[in-house]
Amino acid sequence: MSESTESSETESLPDDVVEEAERLTRLERTAVDENEAEAHAKRRDELLSDHEFTARIREDDGDDVLVLHPGEWTEDGVIRTDRIEDTSRAVEIPLEGTEDPDDWDEVDARNREIVAEVREHHGDVHGDNATALADFVGNHYAKPLESVTAEELAEFRMEYYVRNAWPSKEQRDVIDESIELIYETVGEPVPER
Repeated sequence: MSESTESSETESLPDDVVEEAERLTRLERTAVDENEAEAHAKRRDELLSDHEFTARIREDDGDDVLVLHPGEWTEDGVIRTDRIEDTSRAVEIPLEGTEDPDDWDEVDARNREIVAEVREHHGDVHGDNATALADFVGNHYAKPLESVTAEELAEFRMEYYVRNAWPSKEQRDVIDESIELIYETVGEPVPER
């Protein structure tokens, strides 16, 4: 068996690594501070390096696509397609647009219904915190609130909420309770931290 065939049968990237690489890339692209953007890119590259993968951004008909592929495919900064026997190990993630905008609209509409329910039953302070979480989830992940992972919730709490939500002192004082109320509203347990 040749070395390239042998390497093509080695591991593909685990789903959680792909999701984290995408998350860090999106954070890098939306960071307002250059140092913050570089820190996200460095964390992504280190994560991928642990699996002997690397990342690049490819422009595809005007839209950027994150491409995660084995580092061995690159020589002198160029992907050597003639040396690739199994391209299925690469992962491509569109960074702009959505595959089906109607789905994203439905997800966001459902998240806003949850926000309205929290506001109605628990007041404006918790409603404002729910709005902040829905904004974060919609802008960064476009997924239902109940599907947020523990890592994504930690990112919201530690990064987005303190930097982008502009919470009042009253909101900050009850954010943990607000998160519990959001999950209580959707009938799911809060993801373990």
